[in-house]
Amino acid sequence: MASDLYRLTAVKQIYAARTVLDIDGLAIGRGEILSIVGPSGAGKSTLLRLLNFLEPPTEGGIFFDDRPVPPEPPLALLRRVTTAFQRPVLLHRSVRANVAFGLQLRGLPADGRVMESLAEVGLAELANEQATHKLSGGEMQRVALARALVLRPDVLLLDEPTANLDPYNVGLIESIVREQNAKRGTTIVLVTHNVFQARRLAHRVGLLLGGKLIELAETAEFFDQPKDPRTAAFVKGEMAY
Repeated sequence: MASDLYRLTAVKQIYAARTVLDIDGLAIGRGEILSIVGPSGAGKSTLLRLLNFLEPPTEGGIFFDDRPVPPEPPLALLRRVTTAFQRPVLLHRSVRANVAFGLQLRGLPADGRVMESLAEVGLAELANEQATHKLSGGEMQRVALARALVLRPDVLLLDEPTANLDPYNVGLIESIVREQNAKRGTTIVLVTHNVFQARRLAHRVGLLLGGKLIELAETAEFFDQPKDPRTAAFVKGEMAY
């Protein structure tokens, strides 16, 4: 069994006296695909911010690679995790320049990695196109994904990566995620409203409701034999809260 890459213990995140996340414990295995599902406002994006070390928890501890994450994580740790957001922000440059940007910030040579990443997301032929004017929404999302993957992160966090995309691009992005996980052992945490996508992609699925982790289980068990009635309702598309 793969060792844990993340461990969260008694984590709370409180904004203006409102507790938006309250997780007793969560372990994320090295090399797994974990999907977190739940309605809007459940705390999913807050959890991603903690996993990306963008902010420390109000209470509790986060461990990464068996070491506690300090309130101000070192740059070397920050660079092991990257996020692809629902609405990618691209530079007014070529597709190639967008993908190379992170490498340049880190002082790394682009060499063949940029074109390799573009080929992995099916956009090599658009390398010289203007990223912000010539691409469809699905193509822009795939550029953002290539920009994250070219860095070869240990962890890829995906925040609703296929929301509002057509089925063709949804299928492409899901294939890319599977391939990266299988090929490089990248640990992937996927936040999505789409329970069907979670079922297709994830090794394990967790349900967040009101900031609490209601249930976490292997994917087949989560969907076919949920232990909590709120999970059973949620996967059927019914009100779970």
